Amino acid sequence: MPSNATLHRQRTLGGALGIVVLGCALTYHFFPRVFHVEPTQAPRRSMSMGTTVPSSEAQVEQVSAAAEINAGPPMTLAPTVVIVARSSHKANLPEQMSADTPDVLALLTRATKALHDGQLVGDKNSAAALFAQALKAKPDSRRAAQGLFDVHARLVAQIDQDIVVGDVASAQDLLDALRTLPNATDDVAQLEASLKTLAKVRPMLAKAAALLQQGNADQPVGGSALDLYHEVQKLDPQNAVAEQGVLQVQHAVLDRALAAVAQNDFASADKALTEAQAIRPDSQQMQDTHKRVDDMREQRATGVLAQARSALDGGNIAMAKKLATQAQDISPNLAGLADFEEQLTNARLYASYKPGQIFSDRYVDLPGKTPAMVVVPTGSFQMGAPDNEDDHNAAETPQHQVTIGKGFAMARSAITVGQFREFVRASGYVPDSVKLDGASVYDEQSGALRDDPRATWQDDYAGHRAGENLPVVNISWGDAKAYADWLSQRTGKVYRLPSEAEFEYALRGGTTTRYWWGDGTPTRPVENLTGSGDRSHIGRRWSHAFRGYSDGYWGPAPVMTFAANPFGLYDINGNVSEWVQDCWHESYVSAPNDGSGWLNPGCGTHVVRGGSWGSSPDQVNSAYREGADGSMRSGRVGFRVLREL
Repeated sequence: MPSNATLHRQRTLGGALGIVVLGCALTYHFFPRVFHVEPTQAPRRSMSMGTTVPSSEAQVEQVSAAAEINAGPPMTLAPTVVIVARSSHKANLPEQMSADTPDVLALLTRATKALHDGQLVGDKNSAAALFAQALKAKPDSRRAAQGLFDVHARLVAQIDQDIVVGDVASAQDLLDALRTLPNATDDVAQLEASLKTLAKVRPMLAKAAALLQQGNADQPVGGSALDLYHEVQKLDPQNAVAEQGVLQVQHAVLDRALAAVAQNDFASADKALTEAQAIRPDSQQMQDTHKRVDDMREQRATGVLAQARSALDGGNIAMAKKLATQAQDISPNLAGLADFEEQLTNARLYASYKPGQIFSDRYVDLPGKTPAMVVVPTGSFQMGAPDNEDDHNAAETPQHQVTIGKGFAMARSAITVGQFREFVRASGYVPDSVKLDGASVYDEQSGALRDDPRATWQDDYAGHRAGENLPVVNISWGDAKAYADWLSQRTGKVYRLPSEAEFEYALRGGTTTRYWWGDGTPTRPVENLTGSGDRSHIGRRWSHAFRGYSDGYWGPAPVMTFAANPFGLYDINGNVSEWVQDCWHESYVSAPNDGSGWLNPGCGTHVVRGGSWGSSPDQVNSAYREGADGSMRSGRVGFRVLREL
């Protein structure tokens, strides 16, 4: 057994050694430079990998790489550190049994600095040489193995980039260096294959660039720069130069589109845009140029449409139509084009009025204005009664199609006593009821019309003084025409009696039924008609009337008392029957089909249309017509005027 003295010496030596070791450890931890270690290289344990890694420079590189990775979409020519960080390869690191020695740590520090500076290979101070020396000194050093892996990865990434941009010399030099690294056989083989492909495509790329310079971007087909770039992409799908070349070709085609727009050649611009879209669909430059072209088109079309409006305002409808067509060709979806087309149609058909619009013309040479007129839309209809309709007569056949191709305006109601009085006073005209001594008026005692030499246009249906707002009656065809002619003189517009076709078209209001309100008795007051509920002052009833109908009037009612038909016309098939322009014909054989009047020079018998306060239901049929001597003056007949547009 050792003596007490020996034990005391051993305990004293062991305690001193422990103090020395503890002091070294503390000194190494707090003052690493004593051991030739940079403070930033003090080793630490990684939480994620479980390996000892540098704590500063390598960490900075990793953080920088991570920032690049998250900065946006992948870039073909990203920094090498980013490409390495994106690599899916992982290092096969050894299991480290002990800490790296100070000599190895010094080598690793130098190697890491060389790696950070980009000095990968080439001499004894390169990262590859220093990591290899450290690994040789300590075969289980994970940092040394990781370092060699990083050098390998960076070399592969750099060679890939050199191949992408076509730098064969640099790629070959780096490839030779890669061969010196362990476990590089597979990467070397792959990169050599890529270099061989590059050798094939380089002259193709050079030729494509020359063709692009000469203006042969996409033409001729089979011999253009675009064709060559596509061939390169077949051989090398990831070739960045070819991809950039394709975009340059598209740019050239887009420039053609812009040049065409500048020359107002929008057809060529559309063709170029279509060709560009086929080259690289929906690229950013494609979207930007398309928007520029659309903006230029809209600006140009807006200017042309403004010229069209000016032409329309000046009354030049043909020029306005031509300019509107140009604007539509330039920009089919131009705002305001549909509205202008409607204005153009209205100008052509309705003198810039709109169907259903109500207006009055002012007199040009004296105070006053015309009766209110409503614009009737154009269209076609079947005029007359169908053969299978009950109670029709031969005069209403044959039914035939009539087309109203030009718009017109018609007085909203029959001309009133007040309106006719204005005409007589201003013109000095003597109506036939005055000149020819009398008219026919209703005799309530007999229930029939009788001649009364004292009756004039100023009287109502029964020969009494008429109110100003009653429809004027006891008017001859000549009186009605004279009033229309007077309106033409006062306004400078064409006023006349409507043709028979125009009247029936307006009366029907687009309907095809027996009456404009339907096929039978109205269910509400629509016109002043003969109803079974109507009574005269002495209690008379109609012998043939609409059953169950009553409107409260025996004779004419004030105009516009009842409902308007679908075209906005009042009293068109009730109240009073009305003179029209046409001469009487026994049937529609050879009748005009364009809505014009059917006239015979010197004819004395004219057509009366529309029902009256005393018409039986069959005489209110929309197709009903009758002839009367033009000199007839009746308490059942008035008129309304038409204004040509």
